Amino acid sequence: MRYGPNLLEEILRRTDIVQLVGRKVKLTRRGQAFWGCCPFHKEKSPSFKVENGRRTYKCFGCGKGGDAFRWLMEIEGLSFPEAVEKLAGEAGVELPAWTPEDEAREEKKKSLYDVIEAACAFFEAQLREAVGRAARDYLKSRGLDEAAAKRFRLGYAPLHNQLIEHLKTKNITVDDMIAAGLARPAEDERGTRDFFYNRITFPITDPRGRVVAFGARALEADAKPKYINTGDTALFAKGRQLYNFALARPAGLKAQTIIVAEGYMDVIALVRAGFEAAVAPLGTALTEDQLHLLWRVAPEPVLAFDGDEAGLNAAHRAARLALPNLKPGHSLRFAFLPKGEDPDSLIRASGADAMRETLDAAIPLEEVLWRGETEGRDFSTPERRAGLEVKLREVVDQISAPKIATFYAEAFRDRLSTRFEQQKQPADRGKNKRRKADFGHPLRTPGGNLRATERVSSAVKSSRLAVSAIAVKSGSTAGDDGLTKIPTAKVAPFAPFPKKAADMQDAGRSERPSKGSRRTKEMELCRLLLEDPEIAARHGETLAAMHFSDPLLDRLRHELLNLAASGFRLEKGGLESHFIRAGMAELVERLLAQSARAPAGEDSAEGEDARFLRAAAQLREMAELAPERKRAVERFKSEATEENWLQAQRLLGNRSEE
Repeated sequence: MRYGPNLLEEILRRTDIVQLVGRKVKLTRRGQAFWGCCPFHKEKSPSFKVENGRRTYKCFGCGKGGDAFRWLMEIEGLSFPEAVEKLAGEAGVELPAWTPEDEAREEKKKSLYDVIEAACAFFEAQLREAVGRAARDYLKSRGLDEAAAKRFRLGYAPLHNQLIEHLKTKNITVDDMIAAGLARPAEDERGTRDFFYNRITFPITDPRGRVVAFGARALEADAKPKYINTGDTALFAKGRQLYNFALARPAGLKAQTIIVAEGYMDVIALVRAGFEAAVAPLGTALTEDQLHLLWRVAPEPVLAFDGDEAGLNAAHRAARLALPNLKPGHSLRFAFLPKGEDPDSLIRASGADAMRETLDAAIPLEEVLWRGETEGRDFSTPERRAGLEVKLREVVDQISAPKIATFYAEAFRDRLSTRFEQQKQPADRGKNKRRKADFGHPLRTPGGNLRATERVSSAVKSSRLAVSAIAVKSGSTAGDDGLTKIPTAKVAPFAPFPKKAADMQDAGRSERPSKGSRRTKEMELCRLLLEDPEIAARHGETLAAMHFSDPLLDRLRHELLNLAASGFRLEKGGLESHFIRAGMAELVERLLAQSARAPAGEDSAEGEDARFLRAAAQLREMAELAPERKRAVERFKSEATEENWLQAQRLLGNRSEE
């Protein structure tokens, strides 16, 4: 139902948002506002502000904010109509009456809830009777005792239309049984028959916990299909609901994660092993409606798939489904179980710790998409590589959020560059730079080139010898595009203005360009993060503001930020294993080797956080000075004056140890 703006404003006016938020967050008054630690991200100092005057909340750390309706939608996972109904009830605001048709439809739905609840109670009772012995034996073989059956309200649907006869004694009409999906007309058109018979039943609830349908497993070994669900009814659409969602939602909101398994038994096994935020689709692949339902609980749900080919195919389908629905801060992660295992069998065989390790090793959506296009394929020819670029461009084109699409295009471009650069022969690496992939986003200049070759003006041509002097003094080299490449070694500031070309040429023969100091600093930062991963949680904003020039290091930085934002435990051993599984084994090995070579007690007087922040500041300084250095060199190339020379020398001399 649609609610008018005046009605919504009245509900907000009567709602004390400080009191509402205060149920979940400890708030302290400062002047006219209240402050606390944000419930949406980890922080030590309060940056979360609530004001009754504005009737809003706002976190200045992560950016979350809104009114009382948005608060209930974010913190309790309610839909907008549910939030309106809840706040209206608490504020004493009467919602407008529905039309007679609305009222009739609602009354009909209410009666159907009663019908399905009566059926659920009947199935539960039948499981405990003699007729349910085979069903009880099957559940025991799967490790489920009577207590587990009661907890999940499992039942048994017997043969011979016993449900229909039982519901008739409750004065429930056959029409209502059919409307609820519990009965269907017989094939010989002589009456009706039970929809479920000789099956174990799994009640399916709506987000408010009301039973609206059933899933059912056949007991006969040759029965087909093995699992069936209630058909679509006025209360139930299998593509819009999730098994166990009502119970999983509060646990998922608290943990900021939710696990999606493939079946009912997997969910039950996960919950019993301590993973309470576990749900499953209802006999179909994940749908868009279910995806949005998950995102109302957690920003990055973890999809747990079997490690066989069917599981991989299901993961790729889910990944493609997510692309047009992605929005900033919301994505998916994928956990692949050992081949031949599902959550139920893995937990029974190896315990909850084995399942936790599998979930902790979940990989991001980007990795699944990359593997889906590259794993097990040969890209040894230019044509195949071009084909891969086309496929990846198609993936990016499916993303409707422009910013996310740009980041994906950049990530795929870096992966292509890294992968194909590694395949080149050493003798070929210095000849030509491989062109970057174009994924249809603003990463390239018009015409497809990353950077067009610049024309050299007559002023520059006349001062080539002076420019060469800068290259000699600074250790730089001229690139193929005619631009001077800034070196990484320090130079003495304010070197004398060059006068003799011969002197510069002699010096040029004795000088060699130094190696990338910025990359060295990036390696140092990654080494510190690998040694103490919690730095990413404590200084996430600092880490997020960086950009590493090395694609592999930047990928590691992105991956660590994703893990921190998803609420996963950042433990050194588990993190190393995660990066290795993500295809960064060689990088991890290099970083660990650096740690081993570091002198004992290095910076012992300085804490890990201080070392990280110091290195981050140094990297930021390098990045900020680089454009200034380039502009100074360009100025000197355009006008070879002594003033421009001294300015270039000053900036080149101010290099940090990069």
